[in-house]
Amino acid sequence: MFEHKKNLLHPVKVEKPNPQYAVLMQEQLGGCNGEVKAAMQYISQSFRAKDKVFKDLFLDIGTEELCHMEMVAETINLLNGDKVDATKVTSGEIETMTTFGLNPALINSSGHPWTADYVTVTGDLAADLLADIASEQRAKVVYEYLHRQIKDPYVQETIMFLLEREEAHNALLCEALNKITDDGSNRNFGMSEDSRLYFDLSKPGRYFDDPNPQPVEIKRDKHSSCCKKKK
Repeated sequence: MFEHKKNLLHPVKVEKPNPQYAVLMQEQLGGCNGEVKAAMQYISQSFRAKDKVFKDLFLDIGTEELCHMEMVAETINLLNGDKVDATKVTSGEIETMTTFGLNPALINSSGHPWTADYVTVTGDLAADLLADIASEQRAKVVYEYLHRQIKDPYVQETIMFLLEREEAHNALLCEALNKITDDGSNRNFGMSEDSRLYFDLSKPGRYFDDPNPQPVEIKRDKHSSCCKKKK
């Protein structure tokens, strides 16, 4: 059961309307790395999760991503202002002006509609968590790009809040992956000699050593946003 609270997770505002900035923010509403994708991915993964620890994590993060979606949509509303005016959109999608009557629709910054094809669900905890960690990294990259291009200080503040929350999700998902042992695709498949070969097929030069597969355990460096294998 879901319930909706009318207050936003974090307040949003803009310096002034700017429909072109709204176009950019559309990417994190209906884009392939946006908030709708994240919410649907985590909530969908929860449906099959048998362990309540992982099921709860998927549902909690997925529900927060719906809150992020609401924040992004309200930011788009404020940036679009009150008047339909396609001349204010110099590049990117104009569907907001011509089709949706300023409604923040589920489209990306080029006007392409959101699709469930963006969602990764395999039923395998390790595979899904790795996909989720990668999704959070990609979302952070997009928010960083938006922060560089959108000069509205209030929108930048919203972007930084959302980016930092994605960082929190990334940390939680890395720790969740560490909790999986001998399960699904994360189990020990024998580690034969075939798993320890390196095919040096890019000539000339050899820059990597032969692989030495170990049980997966990913630890976060406190100074880095990346997950790292423990050696």
